[in-house]
Amino acid sequence: MSAVDDLAERKRRSMQAWTCFVEHGDHAEQFVRPEILTSWTRSEPTVKPDVRYAPLGDESETASYWRDSPLQTAVERVESDLRRTAEDGDLVVAVTDPQTRILWTYGGRIMRRKAESVNFVAGAQWDDRSAGTNALDLANRHDRASMVFSAEHYASMVHNWVCWAAPVHDPVTGVQLGVLDLSTTWDRTHPIGLATAQVMARLIEQAMPASATPLGAAPAQGSGEPGLVLSLLGTAETRLDGQRLLLNRRQTEILALLALHEQGLSLDQLHAMVYGDHAVTFSTLKAEVSHLRRALGGQLASRPYRLMMPVSTDVERVLALLRRGRVRAAVDAYGGDLLPGTDSPALQEWAEYVAVALREALMADPDPEAVIRYSELAPYDTEVVEHCLARLEGRAHPAVPLLKGRLAAARA
Repeated sequence: MSAVDDLAERKRRSMQAWTCFVEHGDHAEQFVRPEILTSWTRSEPTVKPDVRYAPLGDESETASYWRDSPLQTAVERVESDLRRTAEDGDLVVAVTDPQTRILWTYGGRIMRRKAESVNFVAGAQWDDRSAGTNALDLANRHDRASMVFSAEHYASMVHNWVCWAAPVHDPVTGVQLGVLDLSTTWDRTHPIGLATAQVMARLIEQAMPASATPLGAAPAQGSGEPGLVLSLLGTAETRLDGQRLLLNRRQTEILALLALHEQGLSLDQLHAMVYGDHAVTFSTLKAEVSHLRRALGGQLASRPYRLMMPVSTDVERVLALLRRGRVRAAVDAYGGDLLPGTDSPALQEWAEYVAVALREALMADPDPEAVIRYSELAPYDTEVVEHCLARLEGRAHPAVPLLKGRLAAARA
């Protein structure tokens, strides 16, 4: 069966579940994810399934909120990247406030018209009690990346859509400011969609104006783990002595490579690892390194480039746990792919290395709890789930129904 056929079958199943819920009152727990069913239940009292468009709020009030929001400055700084993503993928990109009111959108040629026809525009309210189940509401409500496909949407007006959304936070305070959403037609669904939404959300966060602590400022006493701490798996975050650093995507990649090569790297080596064959000048790399050196209080040596402070990364933690055979702990420490969407050839190799090492460890030791957690991070890797179920065959293990449910969802 082709990928197109798989998607068509998935759409048919979602429509079947939606019909059971809307027309027959059957909650169809076995056919949809729990968060979808819960959202359908929230939507049902206030939203008609055949609603034609989302409600629009006061235009001037929305514009005033947008002007005063740090999101506006951040979006303006990366707007060319957001627009290019929308145009290249024929997507509509949206940014919301914490109440799931759309503040800004931009769409590719086809999706722009589709979005306007259902009020997927600035000022429209897209929480699930206003517009029915959707990825924007789920990401805002649960503070995690979410996807809603076809008839998983409660309102039929967007049954031909697929949406991926990721929360956007203030990079200093951690306060959730809203979500970044990518939407297109259901037949353009791709596994990379959710990762792309997360990358775009991080891009906005990194462009955010400082809200509390200036870059490289001295931390308060007892504010966190000493030294440099890098989270690279799933969501990128860099902390120096407990304080979060505001770095752009490329600076984070350079810092990750230096952290993973404690012995240091020459200018040529670092340039090749970051840019590969791209025609980027050495002066561009030097400028990024200079910014990092200032952010790190000068603790970045040259000739070779090397970090001069204690450094820890979640990559090293996962690998260390795997070396000790602690597979469940390694899965708990694994937040997802290493810097999803990176075009650094060296970091792409690291990402493959960590992902394959973790997967092979699970195949060798399919601990049910670890497999359940892994299936949340890699929902389409059904082989690991099937392998675990085969090991549990005939046993009344509490993980069995959860694993079967995950398998059914992946195949739906």
